Amino acid sequence: MTLDELATYAKDILEDKVTTVTLKGGELVLETNRSSLIAVLSTLRDDPQCLFKLLVDLTAVDYPQHHQRFEVVYFLLSFKYNLRVRVKLTTDEDSPIPSVTKLFSCANWLEREAWDMFGIGFDGHPDLRRILTDYGFEGHPLRKDFPLSGYVEVRYCDENKRVIYEPVNLTQAFRKFDFISPWEGQSPMAVLPGDEKATTEERAKA
Repeated sequence: MTLDELATYAKDILEDKVTTVTLKGGELVLETNRSSLIAVLSTLRDDPQCLFKLLVDLTAVDYPQHHQRFEVVYFLLSFKYNLRVRVKLTTDEDSPIPSVTKLFSCANWLEREAWDMFGIGFDGHPDLRRILTDYGFEGHPLRKDFPLSGYVEVRYCDENKRVIYEPVNLTQAFRKFDFISPWEGQSPMAVLPGDEKATTEERAKA
């Protein structure tokens, strides 16, 4: 089955459970909603023409300007047909989405990571707690509005022989770089160290 054929087949078997079916980056992308998520993933896993038995990854993207700020993405792989599919849905800070741990056991840690980094809740998860940050950590680091200051960091102190907390200390101000900045770009007419001997025309060509 080709991706085009799979896209047509997915539309037929999932009907109104998916809102859009598209092909992007050599993969089939299905968009659904919270109420239909379990049904969509169950069908993709168990249907004999799909057999997406492996949940490769689960991740999220934060769009703070959107009403539903989080886009949660499930990456599935079919060993039998050597095909991949992405299932996407959106949610907000206060609306948990169904846990898929009963469908894919590996979702346990993946959902914990999404909770830890983004604060996305998963209804029915057996043990939803932090997995990457410290237990006393506050906030969710991968949110776009997470501040770089005002928090503490954890490190092991050789002198005290224990883990200690101390304020976050940034060695350089955020987005303030000398010379070439990956955020703000560099003026083509600026003189960089070592370019003092170059002519204006040569610097413009560079």
